[in-house]
Amino acid sequence: MWFKRKPRNRRLGRDQVLDVRLRSSQVRAARTRLAALTLGAVFGTVFGLYLLYRGWDWTLDRLVYKNPAFAIQRTDIETDGNIALDQLRHWAGIRTGENLLALNLARVKRDLEMVPLIQLVSVERILPHTVCIRITERKPVAQVNLPGSRPGEATPRAVYHLDASGHVMYPLEPRQRATPANPADEALPVIGGIAPGELQPGRCLNVPQAQAALRLIEAFKESPLAGLVTLKHVEVAAPEVLVVTTGQGSEVTLALTDLKQQLRRWHAIFELGRQTGNTIATLDLAISNNIPLRWFEAAADPSAEPKPVRVTHSRKKNV
Repeated sequence: MWFKRKPRNRRLGRDQVLDVRLRSSQVRAARTRLAALTLGAVFGTVFGLYLLYRGWDWTLDRLVYKNPAFAIQRTDIETDGNIALDQLRHWAGIRTGENLLALNLARVKRDLEMVPLIQLVSVERILPHTVCIRITERKPVAQVNLPGSRPGEATPRAVYHLDASGHVMYPLEPRQRATPANPADEALPVIGGIAPGELQPGRCLNVPQAQAALRLIEAFKESPLAGLVTLKHVEVAAPEVLVVTTGQGSEVTLALTDLKQQLRRWHAIFELGRQTGNTIATLDLAISNNIPLRWFEAAADPSAEPKPVRVTHSRKKNV
């Protein structure tokens, strides 16, 4: 028996296929539009932020950093030492007319504190036209004299100054000074026996004997001997002792430690000499018992041959 197959509706099938394809095209178009809108929004946002940044930068430049209303007209410098103000202005590198708000205060402070003669610096702006700089200079307490000059330098540099901490610096040149040289600077105690390689301006002297010599110089200023005896030279080449030469021609040996006690003993012996009309020729305070001592003749020149007073062969170091 034959069954007749029902004919399919081909038109309906074609319409469904076309509808599916149309919807797929619409979805792809919608996705494309969404992607384009998203990219456009991102690009527009970035471009807008860039324009905002450039506009702010331009506004800041015009209204602040390049505004002539904030041009530097005055540099107010104060120092507690002898460096000339013109020299300090040169080291600070501040130009008149430069914008006050654009000035790098940290750079000015760093440049000034790199000068070995300067210890501390403070820098501040005072609107609308002033830079205020306050400087603390290093105070030399001793000097080191070396023969000849340093290699590669146009001018001889045979003299170095040391502050109380052992910071090495060159003496002020005449053109760098605000006032003429003080004779007291020339009379600074000389520390001898330091190797030239240890002396690096701008750095601290790292030699134990030299540090002890500086402590001695500072302690001497506070001792009863100040004003009575002049420290002329402190030799640090000998191990474990300091050998002091005074302006009166005396030679005094001290241990590196317990300097204040040794200075008290020195003063007691000095007063004994004044009462008896004698001047110390040599004195060894590094020994605590039976201190070796020699006097100059009462009326003799210090260069005369001293006479022995007490001699000992046992050396017990003062600790």
